[in-house]
Amino acid sequence: MAKITFYGGVGTVTGSKYLIEHADKRILVDCGLFQGLRELRERNWEDPPFDVNTLDAIVITHAHIDHTGYLPRVVRLGYSGPVFASRATADLLKILLPDSGRLQEEEADYRNRHQLTSHAPALPLYDENDARDALKLLHPVPNDATPVQICDGMKASFLVAGHIIGASLVLLEIDGAKSDGSDIRFLFSGDLGHYDQSIVRDPAEPPKCDHLMVESTYGNRLHGEVSSEEQMARIVNEGAKRGGPILIPAFAVGRTQEVLYLLRQLEDEKRIPILPVVVDSPMAAQSTQVYSRWNEEHDEEYASITAQKRHPLRTHSMSTASTRDESKRLNDMKGPRIIISASGMLTGGRVLHHAMRVLPDPKATIVFVGYQAAGTTGRRVQDGEREVKIMKNWVPVRCNVEKVEGFSAHADWKAVLRWLTPLEQDPPKTVFTTHGEPDAAEAMAGHIRERFGWNVTVPQYKQTVELE
Repeated sequence: MAKITFYGGVGTVTGSKYLIEHADKRILVDCGLFQGLRELRERNWEDPPFDVNTLDAIVITHAHIDHTGYLPRVVRLGYSGPVFASRATADLLKILLPDSGRLQEEEADYRNRHQLTSHAPALPLYDENDARDALKLLHPVPNDATPVQICDGMKASFLVAGHIIGASLVLLEIDGAKSDGSDIRFLFSGDLGHYDQSIVRDPAEPPKCDHLMVESTYGNRLHGEVSSEEQMARIVNEGAKRGGPILIPAFAVGRTQEVLYLLRQLEDEKRIPILPVVVDSPMAAQSTQVYSRWNEEHDEEYASITAQKRHPLRTHSMSTASTRDESKRLNDMKGPRIIISASGMLTGGRVLHHAMRVLPDPKATIVFVGYQAAGTTGRRVQDGEREVKIMKNWVPVRCNVEKVEGFSAHADWKAVLRWLTPLEQDPPKTVFTTHGEPDAAEAMAGHIRERFGWNVTVPQYKQTVELE
């Protein structure tokens, strides 16, 4: 009998890892890092709860680190099998994983140089070489529902999920796994995009399935009625009048591109002044090139701007900071300017150095443009804490704190119900709500039960469920 075990992405929005087993085959769907609360991050350093050497394949839904950032770790521990991902996801991973390895090394080096560690010496979880070894295992596949044999007895099909470029719904078909000898079809939503967002196409219609895993990041919330355009225009105009910097923590893949697209649009419409915009992330700059390359996943509006020989992801006064020295020189800039830097939850990266200068400045603005997980510095600032700890320094929060609602690349609960509706005539036997904090996952389960009357389970960490 087939079974699934939940090794991440349950009780939290990070660390997604789902182990599917049938006969003597073991497939891991997603391989993400835990982020946020300390007790979650410490799981990254524990021995994996499964033997990496017995895995037959790893399947990746999309490139974000909370779904892929543990890959170099399992490779370091001995995994050498195939890693299947959409072609655009594979392209992004060539940028993301080495960068993650460098960040791990830089973080350990910084803590050692400044004696900010309880371990001597501080070591990286993995390094850039481990990340490059992981890239050698990639098997890029089309994001067009074509079934791909991932091991004996299992096939996977990838369809557009609408979250970021390359993000996929993954339909896993397990041969002969039912008691009557027929196949089990298990659909993973990955991170599901909302409808009518910029740049990427809407999520594909879900195919018929026996079991379904659906994300629940916004299971207890809606994105709000005020458009992200109106909110961002107000924030930029008010920030420009104050004359201070506007810091936008944004994930390098997906969110940075959406922010640039929106700022360019507002400039074109003369709704905001043209300010210097600096993208302080070499990874974001490289990811933007990937976004431009995979045009089959672009929506109609993006394609129409490209047809006019204009760059949809470039503002009128934009530059990038690639090196550390270029990043440090941003400290000398004066007057209103916009700095976009990763990570999006203030959990690491160059944005922390900017935050240490921006947060105490009453003229400055910090703008959150995505979900802030529990336990992250971003969540603490967003929730109104007047002092936060960054790299073991207590930093006062005196700047203007803003959040753009509706900017998330995750579907809210109404959009999830819309996405599920085509399955109403032939529903799955079981729906699992994952990738949400506990209240959100429970709320999403409640919405699905109320709307469709389906059997919905909110799984727990390390829980195993038999599949029929």
